[in-house]
Amino acid sequence: MKRFLLAAALMANLPAVTKPILFDTPEADRIVQAMQIFPPDNPWNEDISALPTLPNSDAIIASVGADKPLGFNLDMNYVIVPPDQRKVPVKVIEYPEESDPGPFPVPENAPIENWPLHKNEDTKALPKPGQSLDDIQRHGTGDRHLIIVDPVHGLLHEFWQARKTEAGWEASQASTFDLNRNKLRPERWTSSDAAGLPIFPAIARYDEIARGMVRHAMRFTVRRTRRAYVYPATHWASKLEDPNLPRMGERFRLRKDFDVSGFPPHAQAILKGLKSYGMFMADNGSDWLMSVAPDRRLDLKGLETLSRVKGRDFEVVRTTGPDEGPRKR
Repeated sequence: MKRFLLAAALMANLPAVTKPILFDTPEADRIVQAMQIFPPDNPWNEDISALPTLPNSDAIIASVGADKPLGFNLDMNYVIVPPDQRKVPVKVIEYPEESDPGPFPVPENAPIENWPLHKNEDTKALPKPGQSLDDIQRHGTGDRHLIIVDPVHGLLHEFWQARKTEAGWEASQASTFDLNRNKLRPERWTSSDAAGLPIFPAIARYDEIARGMVRHAMRFTVRRTRRAYVYPATHWASKLEDPNLPRMGERFRLRKDFDVSGFPPHAQAILKGLKSYGMFMADNGSDWLMSVAPDRRLDLKGLETLSRVKGRDFEVVRTTGPDEGPRKR
């Protein structure tokens, strides 16, 4: 009942959504600021600044690279759709048995991962200067995530390797999340992220960076992961069983004594969030790479100072489970 009343109250303050709205606009800022993205007791919204660390925290950090710098991809964008957005079929070609059924509200201006900026470790997946969005929807390589937010219905649709074809949209995987509930993917099911986690709640967005602090858990990748997962993850993507490798869903926190005062404001906003909410290890990829929305309003030179943060500045937290912490019954 409390969650229903909270959702109803937030809906009353939600700006009208009458057309598809791209992520890098003041209109999108106002909408996401008014949203409750998962319940307040959801792991993404849990303050972990006081939680204990794992006994092998230092060993896990060393396995990723204690001297390696924190980096970021300008990768995960999204589009907000109105409640009457026309739904279309999306053909799932790789993980149909671990995907949610359509049709889905995919708009004509659906953005593909990395658009419109040009910073990603997978340089072949980057859009070419001057390339139209329609061309990007049809051509290119890489993970090609597509993220669709339906705030009125409280739904999140995420796709891996999405592509528009002459026959319509297709993707390698499709996941739908209820933003009003703490429901996870089924056990051993992937999502558009290898950990089975949603991506949208983990994106470091311009609107919150501009306000001075990212107030939710973020996401990052590492190259070598363990064949295991920890709540709220539901899936692994590794054959390695070394206990000092991070599990999918492992939560890392910036050390309390790390001084952020010398960083530019946009970098500080991310680092403050990493102290309070941390970041989930969500997928296999280059080490210590976070996801930041490819928003043209960001201070990109300021964000480059994040490389002054090294792996040794983090610690691995013993996270709370489905019936612990703020979810304790």
